[in-house]
Amino acid sequence: MTALGFALLLVGALLVVAEAHVPGGVLGVAGGMALIVGGIIVIAALGGGAALAVPVGVGLGAATAGWALLAARKAAGSRRVRIQAGAEALCGRVGVVRRWGESGGNVFIDGALWRASNGWGTDNGEALCEGDPIVVERVNGLTLSVRRAEEWELIG
Repeated sequence: MTALGFALLLVGALLVVAEAHVPGGVLGVAGGMALIVGGIIVIAALGGGAALAVPVGVGLGAATAGWALLAARKAAGSRRVRIQAGAEALCGRVGVVRRWGESGGNVFIDGALWRASNGWGTDNGEALCEGDPIVVERVNGLTLSVRRAEEWELIG
């Protein structure tokens, strides 16, 4: 009986760790149940009474539920983080015009020099000049579509 209890404790711990890596809830609940039942079986097999086994099992279940809740919350928080790499990360970034001509020019964003063109709705007669702050609207291959940055976008 003791071997079954220890096996359930081991499987429960593995399921809780798996829940931390693949959050969904099912593995955490199954792991918590295995830990509770395994703890009760081990304590009962080693001579402990129900007065000791049940509180310890409930304590193991509460600790497992807290761990699973923490892991699920961290996983949900990571989904809201802004993209850090690739072309998708450039949209919304603020940069500076380095050189500009009739149809486009070069802009400096996050330590790199990019080819850029005017964004949609920016053909209002105001040409961009060297040193103007810009915001990336979209990425088309290696060319950025930019517009002049508004005052509120430069704060922060």
